[in-house]
Amino acid sequence: MIKPVLYVEACKFTCQMTDLLYTEKGLVTSLKEYIRQEENRLEQVKEWADKLDSLTITATQDPEGFLGHPVNAFKLMKRLNSEWADLESLVLKDTANGFISNLTAQRQFFPTDEDQTGAAKALLRLQDTYQLSANTISNGDLPGVVHKSRMTVADCFELGKIAYSEADYYHTELWMAQALTQLDEGEESTIDKVSVMDYLNYAIYQQGELERALELTKRMLKLDPNHQRANGNLKYFEFQLEKQRKAEAEKKEQEDKKREKKVLDKREAQRKRSKDPLPERKKYEMLCRGEGVKLTPRRQSRLFCRYFDNNRNPQLLLAPVKQEDEWDRPRIVRYHDIISDSEIKTVKEMAKPRLRRATISNPTTGVLETAPYRISKSAWLSGYEHSTIEKINQRIEDITGLEMDTAEELQVANYGVGGQYEPHFDFGRKDEPDAFKELGTGNRIATWLFYMSDVSAGGATVFPDVGAAVWPKKGTAVFWYNLFASGEGDYSTRHAACPVLVGNKWVSNKWIHERGQEFRRPCEIVSFGHVTPQYNSKIYKYV
Repeated sequence: MIKPVLYVEACKFTCQMTDLLYTEKGLVTSLKEYIRQEENRLEQVKEWADKLDSLTITATQDPEGFLGHPVNAFKLMKRLNSEWADLESLVLKDTANGFISNLTAQRQFFPTDEDQTGAAKALLRLQDTYQLSANTISNGDLPGVVHKSRMTVADCFELGKIAYSEADYYHTELWMAQALTQLDEGEESTIDKVSVMDYLNYAIYQQGELERALELTKRMLKLDPNHQRANGNLKYFEFQLEKQRKAEAEKKEQEDKKREKKVLDKREAQRKRSKDPLPERKKYEMLCRGEGVKLTPRRQSRLFCRYFDNNRNPQLLLAPVKQEDEWDRPRIVRYHDIISDSEIKTVKEMAKPRLRRATISNPTTGVLETAPYRISKSAWLSGYEHSTIEKINQRIEDITGLEMDTAEELQVANYGVGGQYEPHFDFGRKDEPDAFKELGTGNRIATWLFYMSDVSAGGATVFPDVGAAVWPKKGTAVFWYNLFASGEGDYSTRHAACPVLVGNKWVSNKWIHERGQEFRRPCEIVSFGHVTPQYNSKIYKYV
């Protein structure tokens, strides 16, 4: 009786040990898997470090040039906002306290989700303004690029998701379709086709293209037959498509009866449309692309270049400035070699620490505030701060003959990726009586604009109402009057700063005000159908 008991106890002990052996074997296997995963993790970190080491070396050799490419700027935002967080999660699996503490300390300086969204919107804005395909942008085939950068599937997918979050289904479709194309071409990515198709499908449906949405749904189900949303969409799209076809058939019967009347109505509508002016937005975007400039050869022949001394101004007698007519109505002139490289360097160095999101004057309150249609950063510099600024102000006064004491400070603006300022007036209109009330210097009589950098592509100053376009050229400045000599606003001066496509645009401008110009630019009044200078009359209006 004893032997069986001993056997059972022995067996029990042996079986437990055997299990423990298998447990230990499993632990060893798990340990090896851990080592494999750890090696893989470290290899990923090493690859990431090597890639960024090479990228940062290239980028820091020419930071402004590198960030002048909109894709590089977007990818920098995406890396710091999203990908470094992924790396942090990867490294946190180990006790890399030094790196994590440093990364955590630096995180306060990282861009936010809002910054990443802003960079994405800038890309979409450039895409629309310059009529670029998603493939062109993704391949980095932009004019004048030095640091060509290609977008990955993940980049395209992220851009599409940002458009989707803004209910912008047009751009969602463009970028999800680009992501899908790159996947179809064999690009490796952690983003799968079904995820891309899911967004693409919804974007297409939202734009009313049921047949395309249905075809894409069927393709999704071939890849993932159990996709719950796709199966639901399949039935819904088929039902809606059948309903649409029946409605179209009924509509066709009704239209056949009214065909003759409809043709007449259509012709009338087309005739009316042909008389409608082109929307300002379209004019603006065309001019930004170099299209639609309205300067005829005859008007061009009346534009000249000359040496200009402003009626023998003592400061300009020995060294008159180079003046070029850019446009006739309104008169826009450009001055060449008007600001030196050293002066530009000083202005930029002074402005950089102060750059803040640019503001506009609220037409109702006169208070400066940010606006979504002005995307740039600006700073204000006073003449008493540095002799260079004082010299620049004096130079503007010598050339224009206008008083600078009542002018606004020199405003320095930097337009980076997608930076723009949509069509606007510099002067206050009649319905904006308090536009510059706080300044107490009257309306903005004129604008002086320095170009402090060349721009590889984009960045023109355009005047949509008259079809004028002025392109940036480093070291030059343009000048125009915002008010007629009568003090009335010149509405043809409505202008815009086109988005920077490639490069980095630096400008500085001086807004010159009415007060102090009474004897420098005498007003004029209309008398018997013509304009007459009035210097001593009681009805003389000074501006």
